[in-house]
Amino acid sequence: MHIPKWAIALSVLVFLGVLTWAGLLAAGKNPLPYPDPGSRIFAATSPESKQVIVELLAQHGIEERFQVDTSGIRRSIMWDGTIINFSPPDVSRKLGNPSASIGLVSSDPVASANAAANFLKSRGFSAEVVLDAEPALPIAFVVTDAMVGTVLNFRKHVTQMPTPD
Repeated sequence: MHIPKWAIALSVLVFLGVLTWAGLLAAGKNPLPYPDPGSRIFAATSPESKQVIVELLAQHGIEERFQVDTSGIRRSIMWDGTIINFSPPDVSRKLGNPSASIGLVSSDPVASANAAANFLKSRGFSAEVVLDAEPALPIAFVVTDAMVGTVLNFRKHVTQMPTPD
């Protein structure tokens, strides 16, 4: 039986590609945007403190993947999906000065935020949807007294988010 050399070479390349991807995935450094499990966002007190926290996390194996800065917000996205974020005071005030946020992926962030707010209200908690906290990105926030110092945010899949300026 004759197997063409190109078929063998292609099989080896595909195998090596899958093996490399599996190794990166096992090491917590998935280079692909799938899956997108959402994010956990923690607020820093200043741009300088954000950088110091990013450096500290790197010392413990949680390295920065890239930065996404928009409209005064400084954001470091780590390889494990954690986000260290500094927001200007006016943005923080709109959201009740949270120290953290739970980011959830949604095909319709506004509808999901409204549904979450209605759900929380039906359970006896206060909940307010905030749509203009970060106008450069389509993110809908829910501010609620169900959590201390934490808001919820709903955003589209990372592949559907606009490229920041």
